[in-house]
Amino acid sequence: MADPTRIWTAALIVIGDEILSGRTQDKNVAQIATWLNVQGIRLREVRVVADDQGAIVEAVNTLRIRNDYLFTTGGIGPTHDDITVDAIAAALGVGVEIHEGARAMLAGYYDTRGGLTEARLRMARVPAGADLIENRMSGAPGIRHGNIFIMAGVPHITAGMLDSLTGMLEGGRPLLSATIGCWVAESEIADLLAATETAHEGCQIGSYPFFREGRTGANFVVRSTEADRLDGCVADLSAALERGGWAVTAGGI
Repeated sequence: MADPTRIWTAALIVIGDEILSGRTQDKNVAQIATWLNVQGIRLREVRVVADDQGAIVEAVNTLRIRNDYLFTTGGIGPTHDDITVDAIAAALGVGVEIHEGARAMLAGYYDTRGGLTEARLRMARVPAGADLIENRMSGAPGIRHGNIFIMAGVPHITAGMLDSLTGMLEGGRPLLSATIGCWVAESEIADLLAATETAHEGCQIGSYPFFREGRTGANFVVRSTEADRLDGCVADLSAALERGGWAVTAGGI
């Protein structure tokens, strides 16, 4: 019987010079983290690396070993600088091959869009032994090799690939959360936060300060895999803040 307390983890490698240069703002971290939470998997690490084979190989071989799952985004398109497949194949010590299922998908998609050119055929290349992740958005599939999931960098295409994977990965309990906020400097209540978290096993409290309307405040996010524990921690934290003279706003400020 599976251990209900087991925490399943994932890492994400965001690949692309355009991310590091600031020309493109990444949106995949948030949507992948949110999706993983629902699957009962915690996103533990994120790395952003250049379109450099050595950097990708090093990141892949480090993160795939210390996490249950590894996701990558970017670098699987039709151009010469899309080197993710080659880099991951090198990391795994396997060759690169044309996946016939991917070839068929691409041929069908591009049948009325100019045909399957050599450049477009690059999107059928996979590390040897890989399976495909369905992509209903653009025809070019994602790739799965063991615990590695190789996905597009375009956020709406990534979202479609995640949808195809929903319910397919083994995970634990979904991570639940609740937010409260109040107008207080977090430095004033650091001990209160620590004491509340200590008193509620299985809960974590994150503090997120802000400055608005000329005042300092903070939102507090309580997380747990168990609804009863979550509710109890939120109730006790709210009561402690109210006793200290700080009005609490449910849902955050």
